[in-house]
Amino acid sequence: MTTSLQVQDFERGFLKAKPISGPEQRPQSIAEIDVRQSVLEDIALKTLYLSGSLSILELSDKLRLGYAITSEVLSRLRAESLCSVTGMSSNIAQLAITSQGRSRAVELLSQSQYSGTAPVSFDCYVQQVRRQSVQKVQVHAADVERAFAHLVVDNVTLRQFGTSLNSGSSIFLYGPPGVGKTTMAEVLSRVLAEDEVWIPYAVEVDGQIITVYDPAVHKRVKESEPGDHDARWVLCQRPAVLVGGELTAEMLDLQFNPISKFYTAPVQVKANNGVLIIDDFGRQRLRPEELLNRWIVPLDRRIDFLTLAGGKTIEVPFEMLVVFSSNIEPEDLVDASFLRRIQTKIRLGAVTDEQFIEIFRRISSEKQVPFDTEVPHLLIEFIQETLGQELRSCYPRDIVNQVCWAARYDDRKPYLDVAALTQAIDAYFPKKANRQSAEQPLIFATLEKRAMQRFGSKTAGLASA
Repeated sequence: MTTSLQVQDFERGFLKAKPISGPEQRPQSIAEIDVRQSVLEDIALKTLYLSGSLSILELSDKLRLGYAITSEVLSRLRAESLCSVTGMSSNIAQLAITSQGRSRAVELLSQSQYSGTAPVSFDCYVQQVRRQSVQKVQVHAADVERAFAHLVVDNVTLRQFGTSLNSGSSIFLYGPPGVGKTTMAEVLSRVLAEDEVWIPYAVEVDGQIITVYDPAVHKRVKESEPGDHDARWVLCQRPAVLVGGELTAEMLDLQFNPISKFYTAPVQVKANNGVLIIDDFGRQRLRPEELLNRWIVPLDRRIDFLTLAGGKTIEVPFEMLVVFSSNIEPEDLVDASFLRRIQTKIRLGAVTDEQFIEIFRRISSEKQVPFDTEVPHLLIEFIQETLGQELRSCYPRDIVNQVCWAARYDDRKPYLDVAALTQAIDAYFPKKANRQSAEQPLIFATLEKRAMQRFGSKTAGLASA
């Protein structure tokens, strides 16, 4: 995978880009800072009030500003008698807030309780997001093949994935349940995750603070950060955010906390420069047509509009790869105008017999479950002929899991023979209520008969896991 600023690095097996230029240089004075000095002074005073006595060095660490800039900020606070120097430690001034500063800090905290890391300006954030756009990433066959090496995927589908990643736009994965749509979507995000982008701790807009960096979403790459970078930014892998049935309209807007009185960025802002996965699309609390109306412009023009509590609307970059995953056919979910804005539609369906057996072998090896060689063939025949269903990639893992759970209950090592397969099938596949008592012996008899017909014995051989 390459970007316009990419160099080759084979340390982790993937092609990897250098950090994108921007926040690599630390500001040396307030004149080089992109936010107003008054914003820095207010945050410094609140931090000092909440932390108690601090040295200038400790305060600069909390603000993530350099020592020189913190000293400039404090000189103004000291001039207004909001803080004072109480002593020296290793030639570094020790600070304490004054009674006047305490009153001012309480007033500021009533307006916003944000303290700590100094924010970056909104304009600076927008510029950086544009520089790091997913549309500037180039994905090649080797990148996709490495990312999907642990899965059984045909070359045609891999090519579709690679092509869609190069669009940097949106993808619709659809097909029946259990064919691996969510897994595929997550692996797609890993292809882009090998690239690195800058994420700010917080952004300032007209005196309002919006927190962006989320450790649960953004995976920091601290070892790649330049030593003299702007510490208000964090170097991370391109983010991947997954939302499912819990998605609501409110989650797509700025989250204002009425107690702390500052904002948290919505999911699509946290996913900027990365991947946003809408899993099980069509079954959210947010109806598809509502999402259509909300995102028809962002998907087309790559900009979103967010509203602050006072009514001010800000234009935010919508720079991410959006992956929709659904069990429902696309035309049954949304209208043609929305589908046109989803550039790539990929259907994931049943696997072949050969793919099914390979998945079964890999899962058994991963779980350390030895199995008789006829077992996967018997399972295929049962699914296709007895149940009349297509082969889905979820079945091998689910059946092997059933065998492992039963072995744990019996306090023995798992082993997958015809008897274990019969028990797993009986537990896994649903049965009609009026036939439940009779089906288990029928399943056993059917599988045993097929094993004898195909292999001559239930123990025709052992495939090592």
